[in-house]
Amino acid sequence: MGNSAPPTAGVGEDDALVLPAPEPTGDLLAANAALTVLRQLPDGVIVVAQHADGSWRVLMANDAAVELSGISRTRLLQGGSELLRLTGIDEKGARELAEAFAGGRATRVTALVGRADGRRLWAELDLSPLDVPASDWKLWAAVVRDVSAQVENAKLEQVRLDIERRARLALSIVARVSDLLQEPDSADVLRAIADLVTRQVVAWSGFFVLGRELEEVEAIVDHPDVRRRRVSAEDLAQDPVLDLLEGTTMRTVRLEPGETGVPGTVTAELLERLRPRLDEMPSAEGSVLVLPVLGRQRTLALFVALPHRGPTAARISGVPDLGVGEEAIAILPDEVGTVLELVARRVGMAMDNAQLYVREHTLAETLQRSMLPEQADVPGLDVWTYYAPNVEHAQVGGDWYDVVHLDEETVAVVIGDVVGHDVEAAAAMGQLRSVVRAYAQELVDPGTVLGRVDSLVTGMRIPRTASLVYATLSRRGEDAWDLAYSRAGHLPALLVRGEEVTTLDGAGGPLIGFGGSGRATARAEVLPGDVLVFYTDGLVERRDRGMREGLEALVELSSAVHAPDAAGVGEELLQLADAPEDDVAVVVIRVPGGHDENHDGAAPRRRRWQLPADAASIGRARHAVRRACEAWGITDVGAAELVISELMANAVMHGWGRIGLRLQATGDGLRMEVEDANPAPPVTREHHASRVGGFGMHIVDRLADWGWRPAGGGKVVWARLRLEPGKVEGVRSENGRPGNPGAEASGD
Repeated sequence: MGNSAPPTAGVGEDDALVLPAPEPTGDLLAANAALTVLRQLPDGVIVVAQHADGSWRVLMANDAAVELSGISRTRLLQGGSELLRLTGIDEKGARELAEAFAGGRATRVTALVGRADGRRLWAELDLSPLDVPASDWKLWAAVVRDVSAQVENAKLEQVRLDIERRARLALSIVARVSDLLQEPDSADVLRAIADLVTRQVVAWSGFFVLGRELEEVEAIVDHPDVRRRRVSAEDLAQDPVLDLLEGTTMRTVRLEPGETGVPGTVTAELLERLRPRLDEMPSAEGSVLVLPVLGRQRTLALFVALPHRGPTAARISGVPDLGVGEEAIAILPDEVGTVLELVARRVGMAMDNAQLYVREHTLAETLQRSMLPEQADVPGLDVWTYYAPNVEHAQVGGDWYDVVHLDEETVAVVIGDVVGHDVEAAAAMGQLRSVVRAYAQELVDPGTVLGRVDSLVTGMRIPRTASLVYATLSRRGEDAWDLAYSRAGHLPALLVRGEEVTTLDGAGGPLIGFGGSGRATARAEVLPGDVLVFYTDGLVERRDRGMREGLEALVELSSAVHAPDAAGVGEELLQLADAPEDDVAVVVIRVPGGHDENHDGAAPRRRRWQLPADAASIGRARHAVRRACEAWGITDVGAAELVISELMANAVMHGWGRIGLRLQATGDGLRMEVEDANPAPPVTREHHASRVGGFGMHIVDRLADWGWRPAGGGKVVWARLRLEPGKVEGVRSENGRPGNPGAEASGD
C-alpha cells in the first residue's frame, strides 16, 4: 500500500526548506546544501505533490517563487488546488497544466497569472515529474519565471511583422497592377486589375466612366471621354460622386449602406447600378467606396469597390521574397483604403499616358494624311502608290510622293525625302510639297521647277534638308509618253522594259536649297508596257545591306517582275521592304499595252495599302478591290466590295491608327485582310429591333469565310470570298483563329 500522506520537507512559515537535524552524515549534508541552493536560486522553484485521486498541493516553494507570486509561503503550502483561483491563471494555462498532469510528461506552459497585489504578469512554468518511490503521490518540480517583458516584446514584434506583411502585400498588389499595365492596349486590362483587387482586398471592384451615362469599362482607351457638365455648388453638394469627377484631388467617397442618393444624380445612378451586386454579396458590408482615377489635369474615371465586413484575409502568392509562402494576412479596413488609392493612382497614370499617346498619334496621323495626296485615276496610265512610315517614329515622317494631273496631256510625279522622323520633318515636307505643286502648275521643264524651289526654300529657311525627284510625263501619239526629270540628291528612278532595267541617273544635283547654279533636265522615252519606279531609300537601305547592294537588288528584282499591272509590280518590289528600318514611299507607273499578254501568270497576286482611319477610306478600299478584281479576272466584284466595305467600316468605327488593307488572289478565291491597332476582336451581334449597327459581320458570314488573329498591338480581320455557290462556310476556333487549315496565311 502507498503512503496516505504526502512526503514533507517542513511546512513552517519561515522554515519550509529546513530539515530536522539528525546525525550529520554525507547524504544529509548534501541534502541541506541542495536545499540552501534551491532557496537562493533567482528563478522561482516549487515542488508539487499530486495524489492518485487528482488532488495536489505545494510541498515546497523557494524565496523567488514566493516573491514572484506575491502570496505568502504559508498560503502557497496550504492552498492546494485553490491556488489556481488565487493566482488567477488564465483558462488556456490551466488547461495545459491539467493536460501535463494527466499525461505525466514534462512540459512548458506560458500563462497569464495574477499576483496577490492584483498585478498580472506572464509566467513561464517548466514542469517536470520527479522520480520517487512508489506511492499514491507523484512529485513534480516546477521552475517559474516572469517572462512578461519577453511576451510583450514578442507581441510588438508580431505587430511589426503583421504591419510589414500587410504593407508588402499592398506593394505586391501594386506591382502586379504595374505588370498588367505593361500591356495598356489589352481589351480587358481594367477588368483584370479589378479582378485582382477583388480576389485580394474587397468583395468586388470595377472602373466606371461618365459619358452620356455611367458606364463600366474594361479597356484603358476604348471608352467615351468624361462628359463635362455645367454644375453648380448646390448640385455638387447633393451629388458627391459628381463632385469627385469634377475635382482633381485624391480622396475617397464612402456611400453608406442603404443610401440611395438624390434622384437624377450620378451618385444615385451608381448606387442603382451596384444594387444587384450588393444583394448577391452577403460578405460585403453594404457601403460603397468611390475613388477618382486621376490624370494630369482631370479625373478620367472612377474606381469603385465594395469592401468586406471586417478585416479581409488576403493571401500572398507568387511573391517569394516575402518569406511567408501562402500565408493568409488580415488586411484592416483602413489599409484597404490605402491599397485602393495606390491602385487608382497607378491606373490613372497609365490611362493618362495612353490617352495622351492616342491624341498625339491621332495628331500625327492627321498631319501625315494631310501631307499625302489622294490617289486619282490618270487617263492612259496605270498608277500605284505606297507609303508606310517607320512604326517606331509616331507614324509620321519626311518621305512623300505626289502624282499631279496637270492637264489632259501631262502628268507630274514627285517623290522626296526630308531628313528626320518627327513632326518638324513632316512640316518641312508639307511646305516642300506645296511649293513643288505650285511651280508644277506653270508647266515648265523639271530643271526649272527645281531651280525655283531652291530659291524659295533658301528664303523660307526650312530647317531640314531634303532630296527629291521631279518628273513630267507628256503624251506623245496614241500610247507613248515623253519623260523629263531632274534630281536633287535623290536616288535615281528605274525604267523597266521587259527584262531590261535602265537607271535614270541623269540630271543629278545637290539637295534642295543648294542648287544655286541651276538645275538640269534629262529625258527618256516611255513605251507601252514600260514601267517607271520611283522610290525612297527606305525601300533599299538596311543596317546589314549597303545602299549600293540595295540598289543592285532592286534592279535585279525589277527585271524579273512580269505582273500585268502597276499594283502587281509594286507588290513584288515590296519584298525588299519586308522589315523596313525607315519610311518607305513608292510610286509605280505603267503604260498599258505592249507585252501585257505575255506576262507570267504564276506571278504573285497581292496588293496592299495604308489608309487613314476615316470614312473616306471605305470608298477607297472598295475602289481598290474593284481594280484588283478586274486585274485578276475575278467576276464576283459586287460581293467583294460588300465584304470589304463591312470590314473597313468596323476598322474605321472601332479601331484606331492607320488601317492596313491587303488583298491576295488565292487561286480559288479572294482573300482580304484589314488590320488596325485595336486588339479587341470583332463581335457578331444578335438582331434586335432597337439596336443600331453591329450586324455587318452577319453579311460577311453569308458571303465569305472569315476570322481574326492578333497582330502586334492590334488585330487582323480576314475574309476569303467564296466564289463557288454552296461552298462550305469556314470554321473558326473560340479564340478567333480559323479552324480551316487552308484559310489561314501569315500577313504579307
